[in-house]
Parts: sequence; structure tokens; C-alpha cells
Amino acid sequence: MKGVFIDASDALGDVYRKMRRPTDPPVTLYEEDHVPAEALPRLLDGHDFVIDDHSQIPTAAMRACKGVKHIIFLGTGARSYMNPEELAELGITVHIIKGYGDTAVAEHTIALMWAAARGLARMDRMIRQGGWPRTEGIELTGKTIGLIGFGGIGAEVARIAGGAGMRVLAWNRTPKPVPAPGVSFVPLETLLAESDVVSLHLLLTDGTRGFLDAERIAQLKPGAILVNTARGALVDEAAMIAALKDGRIGHAALDVFETEPLPAGHALASLDNVTLSAHSGFRTPEASEKLIRRGLDIACRLAAGE
Repeated sequence: MKGVFIDASDALGDVYRKMRRPTDPPVTLYEEDHVPAEALPRLLDGHDFVIDDHSQIPTAAMRACKGVKHIIFLGTGARSYMNPEELAELGITVHIIKGYGDTAVAEHTIALMWAAARGLARMDRMIRQGGWPRTEGIELTGKTIGLIGFGGIGAEVARIAGGAGMRVLAWNRTPKPVPAPGVSFVPLETLLAESDVVSLHLLLTDGTRGFLDAERIAQLKPGAILVNTARGALVDEAAMIAALKDGRIGHAALDVFETEPLPAGHALASLDNVTLSAHSGFRTPEASEKLIRRGLDIACRLAAGE
């Protein structure tokens, strides 16, 4: 069994070479940023599995890739890049990797939250332009953070925020059988109404697409900070922008967007009460090493017939 890593860019090729073991199945590396769909049949010819970091893998292109039986997606958000159900009909199984970046994304979430609370991005921009804006920020000690989704990342955010003196509320789509110390699970309506900071930690599925819509945004505590390090499509972007303009959302701190990279001239880039990062919450050396190793472990299990 052999595979191909189609987009080993952003130093992931170096991480692969560091984490690879002699017993791993052979993998061909293409150290490109993005692989166009029309190139997939040529690149995948003769390979049994694909490792994909962030390239789109349309079902139509995969119909011409007869030998491929597995796609190992480096992360949890495979649905942003492919349709697992349609691929399954072609005999292709999509594998995802959970937990590798829980701490990395949680720390990025907290960093965005504090940057929003203190207006750091706006101050940085204005100082670079010759200004000296001494804006007033918000103290988060004693404030309430509401976590929508409570998996590994949400639990890490709760740990850090609770340690910083914040009250932590959470809502999960399915009940959690084991209580989380310091976390109060509440109805979604309560979380939206009482949280000074709302942070999204849901997987993107057909059931969660557009989850934070105009109706739910209208239930937010006025002036709340919204943090999204999960997936851009969880939020109705137009409704969010409208709420940022009228103050219902005091500040949005965003690592993910409906369209990535964020298009030039996008409305979000023109608003002062928005802090942006480039879908990089999970990008740390520690997380990348775990991610690649776990992807290769999946390949090993496939090669062993598991």
C-alpha cells in the first residue's frame, strides 16, 4: 500500500520527514500550497490513499481516481473540503483526526478573546499609521464565557478561562455524561443571553451549517464578544456583519471564514470591531507533529488491513 500527500506545504513536508518511521507505508510528497481538482487523477494514479491538509477534493474528480480507497484528512473539518457520503458511494473512506490540536486551538481562542476585549488589533493598526490610540478595554475576570460545543477544544478553553477567573457556561448538542468541574451546562438561550463572550466549538455538519443565524444572534447579550475558531460556515456571515455594525455584537474575533483565504475588500476587513487571523489556531509545532504522526498511524493500520 502506498499513498500521496498532495499539499505538504507550510512546512508540513518537513514535519512529515521528521515524524516518518521506516515502517510507515511509502508516501509521495507534493509540497504545493493547493492542488487543483483537475490535477488529482494524475497525482493520485497508482496510489491507495491520499493525505490531504487543505485541498478541495471534489467527488467528480475522484470518479477518475479508481485506485484510491482512503483519504486521510489532517483535521476534523473534512466536510469543508469534500463530501464524505458521496465519496463513500465511490468506495472511498474519509478518515479524520481528532484531538491533535485541542490545546493549540484553545490557546488561540483565548488569545483572540483577550485581543478583542482590549482592542489590540485596532491599536496596532493605528500606531503603525502614526496614531496613539489609548482605547478603553474590558476586564474579563469575573465575566462569563459561553462555549457552544464542548468537545476537546471546548474543554481546554473552559480550563484556561476558568483559571483566569471567568464564569464558564456551556451548551452541547448531546448531553455530557460526566460533569466538567467549574462548567455549568445551560440551555442555548441562557448561554446566549448571559455570556459576555461566546465561543464556537462545533463540528461543521449539515445540521450545524448556519447554526448561529440571525435569530440566535439577536438573542446575544448586547455588546458580546463572538469568537470563532471552529468553522466559518457555522455562522450566518451577513447577519454577523449586520450585528457588528449595529452593536449587537461588540467585537468578533475570527480565525475562520466562509471563504478562505478571505477575499480582498471583504466587509469584515473594513470593520474596526473585528480581529482577524488566518485559520491558524491549530498551527503550532507541537500540534503539527501530533497531526502528521496520527495521520501516518492511520496509514499503518490501513496497510495492516485493519
